Amino acid sequence: MQLTTNVPVGFLSHDEDVWLELLFKDKSGDWKDPGTDEVMSQWDLKEAFVSNLNGTTLQEVALGSLIGPLCYLLRGLILILYYRAKGTLVFPHPQISHLLLDFSVLTLPIVLASTVLSSVLLHVTVGLVAVSAGLCCYVNSSPCARRRPNALGAFLQSHVKFRQVPFVTLSRVFVNVITAISILAVDFPVFPRRYAKTETYGTGVMDFGVGAYVFVNALVCPEARRRDNSGSNLTKQLVSVWPLVALGILRLASIKMTGYPEHVTEYGLHWNFFFTLATVRVAASLVFAVFPAGWSWALAVLISGSYQLALEYPGLKDFLFHSTDRQSSFIHANREGVFSVLGYVAIYMAGVQVGLFLMQPRSRVGQWLPVIVKLLLGSLVLYVALCLCQNLLEPVSRRLANLPFCIWTVAQSLLFISCLAMADGVLLFSAWTSDCGPLPSSWSSGASGKTCDEAEHCLVQAVNRNQLLFFLVANVLTGLTNSVVDTLSCSSVCSLCVLLIYIFTTCSVIHVFHLCRITVKFW
Repeated sequence: MQLTTNVPVGFLSHDEDVWLELLFKDKSGDWKDPGTDEVMSQWDLKEAFVSNLNGTTLQEVALGSLIGPLCYLLRGLILILYYRAKGTLVFPHPQISHLLLDFSVLTLPIVLASTVLSSVLLHVTVGLVAVSAGLCCYVNSSPCARRRPNALGAFLQSHVKFRQVPFVTLSRVFVNVITAISILAVDFPVFPRRYAKTETYGTGVMDFGVGAYVFVNALVCPEARRRDNSGSNLTKQLVSVWPLVALGILRLASIKMTGYPEHVTEYGLHWNFFFTLATVRVAASLVFAVFPAGWSWALAVLISGSYQLALEYPGLKDFLFHSTDRQSSFIHANREGVFSVLGYVAIYMAGVQVGLFLMQPRSRVGQWLPVIVKLLLGSLVLYVALCLCQNLLEPVSRRLANLPFCIWTVAQSLLFISCLAMADGVLLFSAWTSDCGPLPSSWSSGASGKTCDEAEHCLVQAVNRNQLLFFLVANVLTGLTNSVVDTLSCSSVCSLCVLLIYIFTTCSVIHVFHLCRITVKFW
């Protein structure tokens, strides 16, 4: 038997080579499992493609999380330059032009960094840092910049206005965009296997994605925004989770009816991430009906710690990892999804506590600097705790949502949010020195607090307006793409074209809704 593949060798990562070595084609052209020598169907092949993976390093995940903030900074600096030249440079069809700019600067680098450029991720990051630093120096040192005595001190004392904490909005938007890219990209060989969800233990980019999705949504929940009417919050959450339950049922039905390959050990036979999101939100509201939101950190530690203790006793971990019984009960069939909810609830609680901290009233720029420092210190402390846990207990496991997974998710989320905060602060300073008003930072330092056309056309604002719709459109298009494209046989160029068309279509739909000022509410 001879190994054959349609993927150009130059674009294969080490992870892809390892996976391809496990599957061989015989003379008839059929893929065979070397363990059984049986011909594998297309569905079996797809399931094998996302199974038995071990993830990547903590450093690579942290490095990759810098791409989003750097892209946002670069986009803002480009818009400042455009603002200065607005009298002589006019974008034709501004709505389309700004969409193309945002897609090219905010989304395209993330797609490239997670596919064909993943092997040179460090070089991509350094390149973005160099370009952004160069533009930043040019913007703030050019003759167009306003000269003020003690400019930095005056800037720190200046007042800012915002309707939402800016970098919280940014973090939620970027997590949605990265998730949308990953859920389709993972089906292509051009997406490194080390970035996909791990089987048992490990830290993949998509492992962080699911935890971060829970964390960033907790930042803006009613409890984090100090809406302390617990009974009302519980009722609202019970009503508001019905779209997630409906989406979970639709996903389950579509998979069963189409025979789409299932990775059963991810959540179970019937469970999926939509059910996890719905359950976490209701469970958290039940807890907050008894305990005040200010206890969130203690509750996060108590829940994750108690769950880890239960995993350390013989029986539960063996049941979750090694039991072959999927028929005895609903819990047996969906044990990974059911028990991992405990870990996600702990992550949600931690997100609520961070949200309470970020939502405190602050009116001056200088008051936000200690916030960024505390976020970075919190991330550092949690990374130290993560190293101790991995040495003394067990490695990170998304499948279990164990204590190390909870700590890693929160630590990496704090790092990601603090990087976005720094990028947003640099843009605010650059806009302030250029007298650009609110452009292009999501903060406003002007007296009017008005947003300009460029801010209104921003893809970030478009996704933020309809985040659940964006997630829904991405999932629908992912299903459609998988039904018409043989993703495993696509070359790197073909894979990249499909991914770009897919994410551009998703962004365009949301952008049109934003321009029409349509906010889709499912409740």
